Amino acid sequence: MSGGFHIVVCGSLVPDPLQTLEPVQGPNGPGLKNEGMLPSVLDPWAGHSLFEAANLAKQVPGSKVWLVSLGPKPKLQQLMMTVAQKVPFELVVVDGNAGGFTESMEVAAALAGAINAIQGLDPSRLLLFGGCASASRDAGATMQILGEMLGIDEMFLGVDELKVQADGGLHVLERIEGGKYLASVCAGPPAMLGWATGNLPEPPNNPQVGMLNMRGIMPALQRAQAVKVGAGTLQFDAVQVPTQRRETRVVKDVPVEEIAQEIVEWLKG
Repeated sequence: MSGGFHIVVCGSLVPDPLQTLEPVQGPNGPGLKNEGMLPSVLDPWAGHSLFEAANLAKQVPGSKVWLVSLGPKPKLQQLMMTVAQKVPFELVVVDGNAGGFTESMEVAAALAGAINAIQGLDPSRLLLFGGCASASRDAGATMQILGEMLGIDEMFLGVDELKVQADGGLHVLERIEGGKYLASVCAGPPAMLGWATGNLPEPPNNPQVGMLNMRGIMPALQRAQAVKVGAGTLQFDAVQVPTQRRETRVVKDVPVEEIAQEIVEWLKG
């Protein structure tokens, strides 16, 4: 593509899944117990989209990558110490709540405002990347709403592969049922791609890339505008961890059909 792509990746932090996450009802609505103390990681699906964006920018000269993150500034600063060493990008920060009990419409509106304010961003060259879902909420709607707000008509979800054709068109593989892919082609940007796991491994840490990124990350954190993102008008009556249920019975010499029928009856009950 002549001039390259302007790739905006939307991704933020989520609690480390190795930690015990206990939902609680607080004065301002539901949240996680000791949420402020929980270590955070980059959302896995957003991470895949960031690595794919950096790989695409490397292949297409003149391309640039922005990472737009909505989250508390102190936690984002800590997270970026690791993320910055992975791939080159320019950070745009929105200071707000990144918890799992937020409304997709409010999150999308905050991200749209930040993206529209990016200096030098060409909407005609825009590729909007993000995760097909989020590890903190899994609504699967934020990127679609954001795409609509930015006036993007071409949208793809569950993307595992993106190839740029000789004529500048985009060949996209989306996951569908049955372990198959839906192959689509669009003329080019603007387009929104919600990534699944992609095909790339996590890049190794590169201290030189990290130092270059940190030159822009710290000023971006200082310039971050605060936004109020919550659950909107939604009310949560209760939040709790799903209960585990296990019933084991050891049997011998039972036909497979009878076992299957017993499982079906158990599920119906």
